[in-house]
Amino acid sequence: MSQIINELERRDRLKKLIITVTLFFTLLGLVTVHPMVGKASEFNYSVTPLPSEYQRDKEKTYFDLLLAPNQTTELKVKLRNDTEKEVKGKIAINNATTNSNVIIDYGENTLKKDQSLLYDLNELVDYPSSVVLKPKSEQVVTFQVKMPSTAFDGVIAGGITFEEEEISGKPTSNQGLAIDNDYSYIVALLLRQTNKDVSPNLVLHEVKPGQLNARNVIQATLQNDQMAYINQVAITAEIRKKGSDQVLYQVEKEEGQIAPNSTFSLPISLNNQALEPGDYHLSMTVSGNKTGDKPLTYKDQWSFERDFRIDGATARKLNEKDVTLKKSYIFPFVLIGLLLIGIVILLIFLRRGKIRRE
Repeated sequence: MSQIINELERRDRLKKLIITVTLFFTLLGLVTVHPMVGKASEFNYSVTPLPSEYQRDKEKTYFDLLLAPNQTTELKVKLRNDTEKEVKGKIAINNATTNSNVIIDYGENTLKKDQSLLYDLNELVDYPSSVVLKPKSEQVVTFQVKMPSTAFDGVIAGGITFEEEEISGKPTSNQGLAIDNDYSYIVALLLRQTNKDVSPNLVLHEVKPGQLNARNVIQATLQNDQMAYINQVAITAEIRKKGSDQVLYQVEKEEGQIAPNSTFSLPISLNNQALEPGDYHLSMTVSGNKTGDKPLTYKDQWSFERDFRIDGATARKLNEKDVTLKKSYIFPFVLIGLLLIGIVILLIFLRRGKIRRE
């Protein structure tokens, strides 16, 4: 009778252990796959550009001005606060840039002024750096624009950023209040002296390995060094081992846009593969300013061929930082180790039960 009771107790303990191990690995899986979700808030005041008498097209909701050399003018933007609280806003003017997605950014950025940029928009416009809107109020902000004295064709492109400074209530090191600059509104600002079109010019600079969002990529640096937009941009790029016909990595982009006088790095993904040292070759075609759909034709097109090398030290350094490679190589071994520990615990338990029965 005692043997039967011991056997029932052993099975009950075994059942509890199996349930415990199962729950452990289930919870481990939940921890590793669920991302955190953030919150966002709405912009607390409205921004309305008031049309200028020098506007090229008064139907546009941004500023696109045609001015003579050395001419000055005022631009006005109406701000309205419909909330019950006071709102503080920061104002900034920035040159247009092109990001890695081949999209123009008119807002604030940390990029250095492009070497081809002749006129910095910040030096051509005087404006207040901040504004305070009382509850349920309107205010007009004035911008003083002065065109360069030197005549030019093409366009100076940038944007006016209105950034809300929200008092978060979080203490800072000086016992003050933290400022969260999370919400902004951007109005494009374009300055021209003539309506004459300028032909863009695209230059391929450095090609090298790098990272984007902690993932390995090959970065091809492109520069538009003219005062002209490149619209409806289509890019195809392929990377092969030098002397080989096999395509290792490739990227295609459509309907992009490149800002005047801007430089950007086009990332070519390695598709979660490790960088390998060696000699490589990049083939790239960039087309822009579409003229027809059937057949597909473009006014401007550039073709680039470039050899480049990835050395062993650079490959190892970037591979160590690539989060997808860490997940691919480290996590499976950790998971296998935990499974082995669970199996050992289970075997020990079974062994003890067998010894007691004997």
